[in-house]
Amino acid sequence: MSSPVLSSIPMVFVLTGIVLYAVLAGADFGAGFWTLFSGRGEHGLHIREEAHHSMGPVWEANHVWLIFVLTVFWTAYPTAFGSIASTLAAPLFLAGLGIVLRGAAYALRSGASAPRENLVLDTVFSLSSIVTPFALGTMVGAIAGGRVLVGDDAGHRFTSWLSATSLFDGVLAVATAAYLAAVYLAADATRREEPELAGEFRQRALLTGVLAGGLAVVGLIVVHHDQHVLYHELLHGRALPAVLVSAVAGVVALALVYWRRFEPARYVAALAIAAVLIGWALAQWPRVLPGLTIRQAAAPHDTLVAVIVAVLAGGAIVFPSIAWLFRLSLRGQFDPTSEVDAPRSPRPDTSLDALVPTTGRFALATLIAGIGLLTFANGHVAHAIGVAMLLAFVATAFLALVPALMPEPPASPPVPGPDESQPS
Repeated sequence: MSSPVLSSIPMVFVLTGIVLYAVLAGADFGAGFWTLFSGRGEHGLHIREEAHHSMGPVWEANHVWLIFVLTVFWTAYPTAFGSIASTLAAPLFLAGLGIVLRGAAYALRSGASAPRENLVLDTVFSLSSIVTPFALGTMVGAIAGGRVLVGDDAGHRFTSWLSATSLFDGVLAVATAAYLAAVYLAADATRREEPELAGEFRQRALLTGVLAGGLAVVGLIVVHHDQHVLYHELLHGRALPAVLVSAVAGVVALALVYWRRFEPARYVAALAIAAVLIGWALAQWPRVLPGLTIRQAAAPHDTLVAVIVAVLAGGAIVFPSIAWLFRLSLRGQFDPTSEVDAPRSPRPDTSLDALVPTTGRFALATLIAGIGLLTFANGHVAHAIGVAMLLAFVATAFLALVPALMPEPPASPPVPGPDESQPS
């Protein structure tokens, strides 16, 4: 059996992926929610176009986190993954079907010409955007409620995710997705100088924010009756700080939306949702399923080492790319009014000396040290240092690669000299 530190690191990766998927892809699902309730006429068309345009550059990248969660969880904790996948096969199928239909409807929408075709595709897109977060929320509720038992087909296929806690979590997932989308869309509309549209999404953000907060409070009552141990951990155990952070961040986010400070509200609202998920994880830690702890569910030592190394090494490539994508999106580089004729900067130097400066050499050293400590050393301290070395590798590799790979800003045109300012 692996050490507690080594067996817990992949679970931290899984929870990180769940949080990122919730606050990023969750807003995409919420955008689909608002297309269903956009109204008719030019006003409704404007709202639908805004929702589709805002999620266009990033919606495919956001699904990377779901694939990441499934892959790491499957590899690092096969027993727990098999139990969850078999017991919760029905909601997992609904979520997958919703993702496929939603992506297909979004892709086909650009080729639709008749109004009826657009109506059908928008309806499929909207309904699948509601079904998917609802199904995923019921899965979280089933795991939190202790209704997923260890072993294939050990739990009931339907009652496991149709309990009060599961259904309530499904509704809460839809409400929080709609809330996040409204906040994000208000910020995007403000950036594009569309105050009327920003005000429309502001009203929706305030309404769904209050609704989601009320549902979260009622959810505690449901959890108290359905899973008292989890309720105690949330309000009296190690999860209490996360619950408090979520409550404070939720109130602050609503205040920022009310004051029309949409850009900071975007991040504070995401923090509130992230704190809810972190609180749930802390309330269950170290239990994954009833009678199965993280250490018991973990794969063998060599498999865990391979997972940790692969995730951290891949993170040095993936994180800069995704960060740059979101930076361009948040700065409006994909907006229809963005400048596209700006002069291009010279191609960056991609020689070995440019890609592997002193920071790069240090990153390589931390990678070798981290792999060595996790592979050949024994003991909790050695494994903790090894993980720290790999985290240092991700940070330093990020700093080494980003300046060389990212395009430089366009050079300013030369200032004419005294003799060139006036025609001769």
